[in-house]
Amino acid sequence: MKDAIQLRKLILTAGFILLFLLSGLDFYHSRHLKEPVVVGEGIAEVKRLSDYFPGIKGSINDAQVYLLRNDQAEVEGGSALILGGSHAEEPAGRLATWVIVENAKVTAGRVFVILTANPSASTATRLGGAYPPDYTIETPWGERKFRQGDRWSNPLDQWPDPEVYIHYPSRQQLAYMDIRNQNRTWPGRRSGTMTEQTCYAMTQMIIKEKIDLVIDLHEAELQYPVISTIVAHPKGEDLAALASMMISAEEDFDIGVEYSPEALRGLSHREIGDHTPAIPLLLETPEPFLDATRGRTDRELLLTGKDDFVMKAGKHGLLFEKLDESGWPIDVRVGRHLSSLIQIFRVWTELYPERQIKIENVPHYSEVIATGTGFYLKDPSKAPAERIFYE
Repeated sequence: MKDAIQLRKLILTAGFILLFLLSGLDFYHSRHLKEPVVVGEGIAEVKRLSDYFPGIKGSINDAQVYLLRNDQAEVEGGSALILGGSHAEEPAGRLATWVIVENAKVTAGRVFVILTANPSASTATRLGGAYPPDYTIETPWGERKFRQGDRWSNPLDQWPDPEVYIHYPSRQQLAYMDIRNQNRTWPGRRSGTMTEQTCYAMTQMIIKEKIDLVIDLHEAELQYPVISTIVAHPKGEDLAALASMMISAEEDFDIGVEYSPEALRGLSHREIGDHTPAIPLLLETPEPFLDATRGRTDRELLLTGKDDFVMKAGKHGLLFEKLDESGWPIDVRVGRHLSSLIQIFRVWTELYPERQIKIENVPHYSEVIATGTGFYLKDPSKAPAERIFYE
């Protein structure tokens, strides 16, 4: 009897160790999954955030900065910054920036693109959320795999959280975990946490590079009222309103306009406008994957945006955006971001001809719907080594 108990303990211990090792390996591979970027002809230079704030050098959040520039352009123009992956669990923003970096060209001005504004957040998934660790996008030549990510920086990189997060410099009290939320830590702090330092580095970049326009790409759950919209700082209200009108008139979808609240601090569309000369805008597309009433949180839901439970919530009037059997597929969400960017740059150039920003070779919403996002992703196996970077 005693020997049987000992044997059972050994078996259970061995099983636990095996499960621990297999889980550890899975988490390790997920955290270190390399995402290739095949930079297009329009990319003139690839920099790092630490070029603007050395304090972040060597950290996981020393993000890559891709610069679109045309040295032969007749007009110098203005400068824009596009942010993807501020919240890494919102994939349409990251994928839209991938399409831009791999395809776009500028004919006036400069466009800086950060594909993963919070790299740490892309290496973990939400605790208790049952998220898939990654997802794949089908292309004409195969598949591209991307990390799923989370809303907050990985606790492995920044811990512990305080009892209450006190935003700098406003001193507003926010939820404790939002000290790891990149869209609650603007304008950042030189001596702060990693997430705060990341925002500080981007703020320094905006100032040093004389950025005129910052566009932060996001997605939102359908039970969140700020959805399918452009959120604008007071400095950008006219720009956002005109862009909304152009999108509704020329694209196959509508997008509204919301104004940045003064009472809630730390958001990019508020703090960038208050602390730098730039005009910030934030774009939101619908992502049912994030809704609290969702069903199984898997790759299919992430990519198709179809969920019976969220649809039922809509029938009870609990949603701020429509949802039917067609869902909100990833191509729809990526396409909306890309067309919105095209129209924003067009309106910007009309409003500020002395600081014009012109971008081309970016697909419109209707083109992404027709061909799929993967059509615009390049095959790393056929690209020269010097044109391949990894996120």
